Amino acid sequence: MAINTTSWNRIRYSVYAPFYNIITLLFRRSRKQAIEMLNLQSNERVLIVGAGTGLDLDFLPTDVHITAIDLAPVMVKRSKRRAEKLGLSSDIRVMNAEKLSFGSGQFDCAIMHLILAVIPDPVACASEVARVLKPGGRVSIFDKFLKDDASPATFRRTLNFITNTLFSDINRQLGPILHEAGLKPIHQEPSFLKGTFHITIAEKK
Repeated sequence: MAINTTSWNRIRYSVYAPFYNIITLLFRRSRKQAIEMLNLQSNERVLIVGAGTGLDLDFLPTDVHITAIDLAPVMVKRSKRRAEKLGLSSDIRVMNAEKLSFGSGQFDCAIMHLILAVIPDPVACASEVARVLKPGGRVSIFDKFLKDDASPATFRRTLNFITNTLFSDINRQLGPILHEAGLKPIHQEPSFLKGTFHITIAEKK
């Protein structure tokens, strides 16, 4: 029986969970920088989408209200343990980022680090984040994207069949995703691997 992409994501990230922190250690500085750019204020409501093992929690102030979601239950368990260790009050749940169960306009900020290149439907994910943000709400995005005006070479398209099965789509373009979702980029800068990964701060239109 065929496995759909959502189920496959849950399976593969459950397998990656024990090694996830080691694999993503190189992104620690970029995570910190991206969160600092949100300029979080006291008592703001922050949503972490695709929280993984909770590595973004390390850089959040203690006076914000934290909600985090992830598709894989094993990742949620690890995020909860990390939040407890850091002394953070948080609500961390298993949830599909393409179908958020939150009401509209609940959050001031969202963090979307290393998810838009992974999730099966990035437009649905970004649109859901825009829906649950308040007007003018901010989003921190850290990920790898193909430039909006570029077309992937034949080799890159072929390679993507492998990378997308194992961990990530390498041919997604951020501009069209944000446009469809109703999010406007207000700051972008290159980050890891000479700009292969970059940081974007966007806001709800």
